[in-house]
Amino acid sequence: MKKKNAQLGWALRGAFVLAFLTFSELAAADQFGIQVAGGMADHHVNKLDLGVVWDPGLTWWEIGGWHFALIGEAHVSWWHSSEGDVHQNTGEFGITPVIRFIKGAGWFRPFVEAGIGVRVLTSPTISNSYTLSSGFQFADMAGVGAQFGDRQQYEAGFRFQHLSNASIKEPNPGINFTQLYLQYNF
Repeated sequence: MKKKNAQLGWALRGAFVLAFLTFSELAAADQFGIQVAGGMADHHVNKLDLGVVWDPGLTWWEIGGWHFALIGEAHVSWWHSSEGDVHQNTGEFGITPVIRFIKGAGWFRPFVEAGIGVRVLTSPTISNSYTLSSGFQFADMAGVGAQFGDRQQYEAGFRFQHLSNASIKEPNPGINFTQLYLQYNF
């Protein structure tokens, strides 16, 4: 038990340092935003997510008025399970680089996006009957959305997200979230 608590402590410290470095980079960013998301998963798990988004202005491969862009995201989330009484509330901390294919001009700019990041959970046990085996998870995401407004200051989107530990520890059931998000870009 002491070993597990020590590992969780080190994982949380690592997530804090990673988040601190990410937020430090935001100070020099071309544009950053605040994102709020809500989602649902299998096994009666709901998720509330707060994200900080960094757009360093890295774009490439212009195709018919569309281009690819690289976005960085840092997330803090709260999960709530309505199954049982063990760990009904779980915390999630992580970062994700996102590749986005977005329309390059106009008041309304639709996009498709995908990313793979890492997450640290405060507990791998989600409910009495469901566990993810480890507090360290990979987070795969794919979504659609749009930026809009005079300065592209608003964003809304839909994402599908899968978390699993990539069989680092068995069993590896994973969990799937569908999420809606709103974002304000400064």
